[in-house]
Amino acid sequence: MGLMEGRQGWLSQLKGAYPRKFCHEDEIFKQIHAGDRIFIGTGCGEPQHLVEALVKYVESHPKAFFDAEILHVLTLGVAPYASEKFRRNFRHNSFFVGKNMREAVNKGLSDYTPLFLSDIPDLFARRIIPVDVALVQTSPPDSHGYLSLGLSVDIVKPALEYAKLVVAQVNSFMPRVHGDTFIHVDAVDYLVAKDEPLLHYETKVPGEIAQRIGNYVARIVTDGDTIQVGYGDILSAVVGNLHGKKHLGVHTELLSDGLIRLMQNGIVDNSRKSINRGKTVAAFCMGSSDSYEFLNNNPAVEFRTINYTNDPLVIARINNMVAINTALELDLTGQATAESLGKTFFSGIGGQADFMRGALLAQGGKTILALQSTARGGTVSRIVPFLKEGAGVTLTRGDMRYVVTEYGIAYLHGKNIRERAMSLIAIAHPSFRPWLIEEAKKLSLIYRDQAYLAGSGGRYPEELETYRTTRNGLRLFLRPVKISDEPLLKDFFYSLSDKSMYKRFLTRRQDMPHEMLQDMFVVIDYTQKMVILALQEVEGKEEVVGVVQYGIDEMEHTAEWALVVKDDYQNMGVGTEMASYLVHIAKKQGLLGFTAEVHPDNKAVVHLMEKMGFEIKKHFSAGVNLFKINF
Repeated sequence: MGLMEGRQGWLSQLKGAYPRKFCHEDEIFKQIHAGDRIFIGTGCGEPQHLVEALVKYVESHPKAFFDAEILHVLTLGVAPYASEKFRRNFRHNSFFVGKNMREAVNKGLSDYTPLFLSDIPDLFARRIIPVDVALVQTSPPDSHGYLSLGLSVDIVKPALEYAKLVVAQVNSFMPRVHGDTFIHVDAVDYLVAKDEPLLHYETKVPGEIAQRIGNYVARIVTDGDTIQVGYGDILSAVVGNLHGKKHLGVHTELLSDGLIRLMQNGIVDNSRKSINRGKTVAAFCMGSSDSYEFLNNNPAVEFRTINYTNDPLVIARINNMVAINTALELDLTGQATAESLGKTFFSGIGGQADFMRGALLAQGGKTILALQSTARGGTVSRIVPFLKEGAGVTLTRGDMRYVVTEYGIAYLHGKNIRERAMSLIAIAHPSFRPWLIEEAKKLSLIYRDQAYLAGSGGRYPEELETYRTTRNGLRLFLRPVKISDEPLLKDFFYSLSDKSMYKRFLTRRQDMPHEMLQDMFVVIDYTQKMVILALQEVEGKEEVVGVVQYGIDEMEHTAEWALVVKDDYQNMGVGTEMASYLVHIAKKQGLLGFTAEVHPDNKAVVHLMEKMGFEIKKHFSAGVNLFKINF
């Protein structure tokens, strides 16, 4: 049955069974007293007609009541009660600062109460935040007299359970959603039958930047993970990049159009969830009418109250839980704010911290903070030396794991401040990296002599990232070196045996200081040099297993190259894959060949060069073999 079918039948039955629950809005609003706290349903479930009727009532009865407090999480509709005109009648108090309330909050015309959303039901129950009147919106009743709260259960269900007066707008457009959404007609004091289209929430069509961020996030999410995705255009693009995954689950606060499309396309089937298996669990939905139709009487979806969906202890029970959220600003130490830009309130704590912390407690859990590297048309960096004074720290340094921008992925857990700063600078917008380097030096966050190459030569060639499989079946991630790779390379070189170090450097060196790592391997002009790392993930940590590099001789238009493989990975085909890939890169640059100095005892490299299939010229000089390979 469609959402609008059968309206006359249920309405006449309701009026016949519950005549006292139907009366004019003015009669209902007469029962509101001065100082009452009035709760209004959330987001796209907001009862628009009731809100408009309440405002009209106050306009025609300006002395009916004063200093009523409007309680709300997020309003997408008009909010006339927050205007100066009604300042004696209403004071708005929001648990999250939405776009249409931002100006009023920052001008002091409305209040903002910072809370973890999962705490709100308990605050209602204990009347620390009392609810006197609840204005909600529901579906028509079923044959047993149960109404569904439809799109918004979150804190709506707890609000009406503890409210002294409950007024429900019964709307045939509201889908009947399964889960903890049902209230009986007996629990409602007044019913107002009013059909009107539900509010929609539209995200922007993802641009190139959002798609690049989404592509990086998709690398972190694996088949069988259960995901939570936050609020915003960037995160909508992230969801769109998960279409190649299998058997995903959803346990989230917000159910979006993108997540529903994943369900429709079979990407989300919830088959591997450790709790609520087979069910998509959410607290509310903001999306399109197509999504609302999909939710209607769909047993694959359950809406639960926010103290269940957002409870970190519940989230921690979900194996392979991945929380994906965003931030307004992130500093080089790993502090992030999703609430305010300096002293300006912008949104709210919401459920981000609940999910990010719960996911970290889950077996195999991961957290991802995804954000565009710049704001205001590219004029400001979202990655900054330190958060501005007054900013709310939504996620602390200890909360942070993966950070993703359109320039790559940074993993911060277990890294010291210097390593964090360099990792985040590496994924900041290139225009702001020199500034971040200089500011970090001033603040002693990084080495005082830290080098950085700006311009085209310093642009990280992301297009050269690739995967290769050796003859032994070992899968390698090959990519150019980044300015944040110094710790990885230090660990790599110190893991080599004395013999491998001697073969690579032709000296018995025992140290690999910061200055040498920086000058020889990390800070390079990619148009003149190339350093390719062969990487493996070992126990969740990236590990370098091989390094191959070249430096261009501009006079000969050739390049001198060198290669070294970690002892444990020698004779496994790692060197072959690295060498062949470096040749591929050199050929694309138009180079004519390679030269190399190889110790006679380094038979593996000699053999590798001889089997590469190129014309090879070699001679012995000063204790080393001098090779020249012509492409």
